Amino acid sequence: MRKSFIAEIKEIIAQSRAIAIRSVDFQRVLMYWHIGKSIFEEEQHGKIRAEYGKNLVRNLAKELEPEYGSGFSYRQLYFCLQFYQTFPIVNALRSQLNWSQYRLLLRIGNQDKREYYLLEAVNNSWTGRELERQINSGLYERLLLSNNKKMVLSVARKEKIPEEPQEIIKDPMVLEFLGLERKAKYYERDLETAIINHLQAFLLELGNGFSFVSRQKRILLEDDEFFVDLVFYNRLLRCFVVIEIKTQKLTHQDLGQLQMYVNYYDRTEKLPKENPTIGILLCADKNNTAVKFALPENNKTILTSKYQLYLPTEKQLINEVKKDLKRYRMGRELDSGEEESND
Repeated sequence: MRKSFIAEIKEIIAQSRAIAIRSVDFQRVLMYWHIGKSIFEEEQHGKIRAEYGKNLVRNLAKELEPEYGSGFSYRQLYFCLQFYQTFPIVNALRSQLNWSQYRLLLRIGNQDKREYYLLEAVNNSWTGRELERQINSGLYERLLLSNNKKMVLSVARKEKIPEEPQEIIKDPMVLEFLGLERKAKYYERDLETAIINHLQAFLLELGNGFSFVSRQKRILLEDDEFFVDLVFYNRLLRCFVVIEIKTQKLTHQDLGQLQMYVNYYDRTEKLPKENPTIGILLCADKNNTAVKFALPENNKTILTSKYQLYLPTEKQLINEVKKDLKRYRMGRELDSGEEESND
């Protein structure tokens, strides 16, 4: 019997089981939605008094939990009510998401932010653990640092295909999944090895459309050897993405080295129909003003991104957004001043 035939049958069985599990999971989602709807409508009869609503859910739990178990506790039933109020249209529910994922989405108060994570979870087939990790790492907020809200949502809604690297690349990148201790210094090879060992998680952090190409790509220029740390390809941007890792604060020499690698890929590897290569300097620290003056004004291919080895706190994310907004306003004022002086 052919091995390929056996593998084909096994794949059919695996797919069927996966579909059956998803179907059961979604039926559970629908059950909780209908329970929430019934509780909400019963509350209306009680003239929507807050105390009445709490007592209603509490008494319902006393009736259901002994017979059906902890899935019908007061807390769970209250989530059902919240679920219906947050997603009042049953046809808008996504069958790709299970109840645990919807529970995570219910924690998000901001409607745009919640929609973004819902769409990205569906688009990228995130598991519950991956969705939780992206929420906790502040993916939405980090993308807003270099994009406006409309742009971020239009990409998630598939109304727009990303054209600029800033629409995908995040700054900072959060690499807590590498499991590295918080040491003052790491060797670049150690960080690179950790990334390769956790490549699937790193691809998730990089964003949509990335695939791994090479590690320590050897480049020979006359008698000199150079090695590019990591090379990826992005099918959405249709270009190579070369990444250099620096465990120190970046220098203009680092930018020059990365520019050489980008030029090499553009001139020897890029096909005519592909877009220019993107270079990313993944660094422990950077001076944004120095980076700005080290690169051409019309630069669109060299990016810098700080990495951090732990999940950011909500306060840290808010501070980053505030700092970025402040830098943006200062830049606008600077540009206005230059225009006035030119006049």
